[in-house]
Amino acid sequence: MKKRVKYFVTGVVQGIGFRPHIYKVAHELELAGFVQNTSSGVTIEVEGESVQVDKFSLRLRRNGLPLAYITEIYEEEMSLLGDSEFVIRESKADNDRFVLIAPDIAVCDECLHELFDPADRRYRYPFINCTNCGPRYTIIDNIPYDRPNTSMKQFRMCSDCLDEYHDPTNRRFHAQPNACHHCGPALSLYDANGTVVPTDHPIPETIRLVKSGHIVAIKGLGGFHLAADAGNEIAVRRLRERKHREEKPFAVMTRDISAIRWFACINKEEEHLLSSPQRPIILLTKNGTGHLAPSVAPDNPYIGVMLPYTPLHHLLLEHEELAWVMTSGNLSEEPIAFDNDEATKRLHGIADYFLVHNRNIHLRSDDSVMRVVMGKPQQIRRARGFVPMPVFLKNKVSPILACGAELKNTICLTRANQAFLSQHIGDLKNKESLDFFEQTVVHMQRILAVTPDCIVYDLHPNYLSTRFALEQQEIQQRIGVQHHHAHVASCMAEHQLDGPVIGLAFDGTGLGTDQCIWGGEILLVNGPHFSRLAHLEYVPMPGGDQAVREPWRMALSYLYRVYGDEFMDLPLDFFTTIPEDRRRICVSMIQKGVNSPLTSSMGRLFDGVSSLLNICQRATYEGQPAMMLEMKRANDAEKFSYAATWNMDNGIYIVPIAPIIKGVVNDLMAGEAVEKVSQRFHATVVELFSRMCVELCTKLGVCSVVLSGGVFQNVVLTEGIVRRLNKEKIPTYIHKQVPPNDGGVSLGQVWIAAQQMNGV
Repeated sequence: MKKRVKYFVTGVVQGIGFRPHIYKVAHELELAGFVQNTSSGVTIEVEGESVQVDKFSLRLRRNGLPLAYITEIYEEEMSLLGDSEFVIRESKADNDRFVLIAPDIAVCDECLHELFDPADRRYRYPFINCTNCGPRYTIIDNIPYDRPNTSMKQFRMCSDCLDEYHDPTNRRFHAQPNACHHCGPALSLYDANGTVVPTDHPIPETIRLVKSGHIVAIKGLGGFHLAADAGNEIAVRRLRERKHREEKPFAVMTRDISAIRWFACINKEEEHLLSSPQRPIILLTKNGTGHLAPSVAPDNPYIGVMLPYTPLHHLLLEHEELAWVMTSGNLSEEPIAFDNDEATKRLHGIADYFLVHNRNIHLRSDDSVMRVVMGKPQQIRRARGFVPMPVFLKNKVSPILACGAELKNTICLTRANQAFLSQHIGDLKNKESLDFFEQTVVHMQRILAVTPDCIVYDLHPNYLSTRFALEQQEIQQRIGVQHHHAHVASCMAEHQLDGPVIGLAFDGTGLGTDQCIWGGEILLVNGPHFSRLAHLEYVPMPGGDQAVREPWRMALSYLYRVYGDEFMDLPLDFFTTIPEDRRRICVSMIQKGVNSPLTSSMGRLFDGVSSLLNICQRATYEGQPAMMLEMKRANDAEKFSYAATWNMDNGIYIVPIAPIIKGVVNDLMAGEAVEKVSQRFHATVVELFSRMCVELCTKLGVCSVVLSGGVFQNVVLTEGIVRRLNKEKIPTYIHKQVPPNDGGVSLGQVWIAAQQMNGV
């Protein structure tokens, strides 16, 4: 028996070798028919013996391509046409020209084999790629994804590359970045003054420069890295000074997994993530061998590690025994540099040399950062390798643009049931970041073919993202969304939850509906609606944002709240680190309410305790005091917690600060080790909020809990609450696809707006 079946496939199925793959499978199964790109997917028709057609259908669904991501397959049996061969037809245009674009991914094993094969014509060519690997998102300027719409349009393929490009049996069939030594991009090496370094071999010269202690700016897929020898303390310290990055850890790149084991511990899940096509930075635990320079990650048990993901990286680290620092090419708080001229200007005074190429980057993209939590990957910074893959929503929604938060900003655009988060944009605190934000909005609307009907923004009126949203006169519908509501909704969106849920939203800063600074919240979220069930007791935040940079201010605020004027008499070592005049000025601000907004922030509580324990008195990067507090813990076997509880005020649960702060202070005065006090503090937060969740779930009849907000980057807190609630048989959801920090807020914003627009 013969039959003919038609398939329409949607997803990431163009520009990634899908048609040659289908062509090969059809020929192996001796089927006739055709495969054809349309503007919104791929159409396939196969005809032959029923058994063979069924095998084809199974192999289609199993999908053996690294870059392919199939969202839907529509299947329909047809009348026999009597075709005698299987062919690849010319692309067909239709009214809807949208297809999913693949992210930039690491060079594949086949290309790597060619890269190091002296007999191959692309031997040691630093831009080798095929349909299974290489640049995508960062080189595209418009759709459809064809070479004229990419930064490869300036490179005319030679006859050999053209033959590959047009051969359906070749893995470079319609590979838009296809090139070779003769016709593609090339490297150049410049000194700090922009003068060409006279060398015919820029890669070996770059290696020599780095190994001799120089800092080299290296152009990659989504922008520039600043590279230094990770074993050279003088070079790494010099990079810190020039980049104005005092203590925040640097990421390192190393040759392979075996090299990582020289300085870090790695389990199977982490190894799998490191080796994945996305090649993110993974946070690993140092192994204490001391092979890395101390200044790579000072006073930090963790190290961010990535493997080479471009052919150039592989060539640079081919013989490296340890690792190179590979940190974003920027000054602190600025976007990553991605244009050659821009890089030589912005990185002047930081880099000694510049290794550049002449393939333009249309949109900058940082490295993604992840860690393993409870055996599963968790995003910390979602960018290269993952963007522009969408988060799939439960239902189709109107076209919406969400502008995100101020810190760790991302934007989000929706199309049908797909939510497209941008790459990490960063903190919107300067013109350069705002320009990047605006470029990303325009670029994503163009390549996704989306014109939004609605724009969504944070309630904080001073956020640059909020100001941008309110200035867009052409978009009539505007929706403001409370920050912590968006946090909980972002986790609900990625897990396709409707609600109601109990949402724990723990972070540093977010404007509440009462104009106070929230951040230690338990919310009831149901569709577009939320109510505040519980929060930490309000305390003053003396100096406003200055209290974030100087956590001792929060420590004083908590001490004053608990002990009043008598707190100065407490025998705490903490006081010796802060000059008395500064302490008195701070207390005066609290007493008079001068520049001291009220906050319920869990992030600030972690900061304050970190300061009380003399762990961190000055934050040189966001979240540093809390991160150092998490690191400075005793053995996890310590289960004792402080006698914290809650009160009721007008139907809202209020968590008083006094029992927690008194527990910390009493332990310190009793001579307990800082590590033990930190462990008890963590155990207290886990136990207290787990008990509250159990009571609220029982009281309200809600069966699900959601954890979101930057504080849940704390693995001890996250794992502790999840395990505690699992014992109570309460399903608890944490982030997997988007970060728990403000990088996921834009997803929550579109989810809430969509619910509101649908009248839920």
